[in-house]
Formats: sequence, structure tokens, C-alpha cells
Amino acid sequence: MSRKWRGEPGLCSPSSGRASSRHKGERWNELSEPRGTCTRMCPDRELRQREAQRRLHRFEMVPGTEKDPRPRGDPARAVKEYSRPAAGKNCTRACDLRPPSVLLDTVCYLIDRIAASPALQPWTEVYDFVFDRLRSVRQDMIIQRASGAECVAVLEMTVRFLLYASYRLRDEPLRLYDPRINNTHLQESLSWLLDCYSQGQHPCQAEMQALDLLYNLGSTRALQHALELPERVRGAPEVCLALAVNRAYLESNPVRLLRLARRLDFLQSCALHHHLGACCRDLLLFYSHGYSSRNCRYPLPKLAEILTLEEPQAAQLCQAHGVAVDGAWVVFSKASYTEPRSEDLRSLQFRQLVDSKQGGRTVAAVIHGCT
Repeated sequence: MSRKWRGEPGLCSPSSGRASSRHKGERWNELSEPRGTCTRMCPDRELRQREAQRRLHRFEMVPGTEKDPRPRGDPARAVKEYSRPAAGKNCTRACDLRPPSVLLDTVCYLIDRIAASPALQPWTEVYDFVFDRLRSVRQDMIIQRASGAECVAVLEMTVRFLLYASYRLRDEPLRLYDPRINNTHLQESLSWLLDCYSQGQHPCQAEMQALDLLYNLGSTRALQHALELPERVRGAPEVCLALAVNRAYLESNPVRLLRLARRLDFLQSCALHHHLGACCRDLLLFYSHGYSSRNCRYPLPKLAEILTLEEPQAAQLCQAHGVAVDGAWVVFSKASYTEPRSEDLRSLQFRQLVDSKQGGRTVAAVIHGCT
């Protein structure tokens, strides 16, 4: 199934215009798709310009010059920043474009040396830097209409980074992290990646298809796309598990959904995380009707186990929904149930379902997809 890819603002999508260009011959096609010749992560011209304008990020400066009147840029650390296309600006110069192999090396540098570095803090600043530079990488790929294994590898790491960031930064204030912007770029990268998969076989396809299903839980588009996959992908264990989670969601079965969520790995749990609050809300709503009785008491430890929350947090969640908690017992009543504030759902900490699954894996291992 072909998926519509929106692409970066002001740029054409990788597939737009291909049908018409075929009629104009291969020569026209070669001229319309520039090939990058820049072998560094940041073109020399841009590095000199940003150095003169004092627009270098501290992660790009020569160590020891950070406090100088004009810090010097380190060619081994500087990375081309994203630049919005502007009228009269030529963004197709070969010397300013990095070929796919260099783009892949750039992304590996951003993940291994920046995102995964314990010495670079705060992580919100790390995220901002990596997010912008990954956006620049995708911009270079779009201009060159890049495709193939290197393009797929770049998009896979981009998707994993944005998914990981969506969980790690979930409690940060809006001025430091905007989940809507992160979601927009994650959806666009996923859409582009899944479109690339339709052109050949790739070893991580099942993993990414499962992440798409879990992140877009309940989406008819995502479900239809998954059901139309080749059997070798649709029958993969991770895709089957994601389809089962999706089915539990569509059947309004939060107990089964939470039970299945225990079997997800760390990154899959990060993808599902933003749906878990609504899942807990639905469970309390159903229990408030099913166990609504003056003489009925439900054990709080059992409810916390089902919700995969610690008992104090489960009790706090119940009270936010108008459900009374009497010591170690929960008193459900359909008359007292109320819809909670969104803040009460966002503050939930699913340590058992998410955090504990990372184990000893580093950020680099998570984003590279290492098991």
C-alpha cells in the first residue's frame, strides 16, 4: 500500500514528479537530481560562515575555545544545520550536499558521540541539537532523491531516536520539548521509511512495521497497511504481537492490552506509552460499572498489578477518576466516576512496562536497534 509522504516544508517529496520525468529522458533526470560531493559532516563554507557569525553550537567548537570572543569550529565535530528553503537561495550546490554514505556516517556520529554521551547534559539540549541536524540530513536526502540501503538506515535510526526522545522527554515543559513537533517529524520519517520498504526487502522492516502499529494504535491506515504486508513480514513475531495489541485496543479490552504490553521490548513500549494513560482510564471506567456496588470491594494490590503501576500511583489514579480508595481496597461506583485532567494521565510512570525493559542497554544500542 502506498503511503502519502509529506516531506520537509518547502521541499518536494522523494517520489513526486518521477512519473513525469521518465518521459523527459534519463539525461533530464540526472540533471534534476544533484549529487553531493561534500565529504564532511558540515560543508567548509557553512562552517566558516557560522564561525564568523558566532552561530556555532558548543558541541561543535574546538575544545578550549568555547569562551573565546570568536570560538573556532571543529571540522570533526561540526554538523550541517537545518536551513529553511528561501527564495533566491540555491540549496542544490553539490559542494554543500553530503552523499548518502556521508549522511549515514553523520547520523552514526550524532547518535554515538552526542545522543549517547553521558558527558553532554542536559539531554533536552542534546535532543535539540540532534533533532536539528537529523532534519538537515533528511533535507539533503530529499534534494538528492536518495534511496537504497543507506537511506533506509538513516530513517530507521531517525525513527528510533524520535521514539526514544518522545518517552524520555515526556515530562519536560513545553518550552524545552514540544511533543507535537516531535510527532510530526516522527510520522513523516515513518511514512517515508515504510514507502522505502515497498521497493525491496530490508532486515528491520518487521521491527518498524510493529513500531508504526503501536505508535498509531487504532489507526485504520496503519492497520490496513499492516494487513497488506507480504506474509514474511506480516507473520513476523513482532508484527503479530503489535496486531494483537491493536486488536485489543479496537475491541476496548484494556486488560488484555496491558497484559500483551508486558511482552513488548523497550522501544516498542516507548511507542505504545502515550496510549497507556487512556488505556488505564478505560479500565477504570469499565470497572466502575462492572463492580459498582455498596458492598463490593476490589483489592488495590490486584488493581495495581493489572494497571502495571505501583500501589500509591494506582490509588492516586483512582482518586483522580473519582474512584474511592479505602486503605487497601477500591470502592467502584459508576455514579462517582469522573473524567480526569490530562495532567493526571501524563504523570503516570509505567516503570514496569517501559523503564525496566531498557535494562543495561545504552542509548546508542537502542537507537541502532541492537538486541
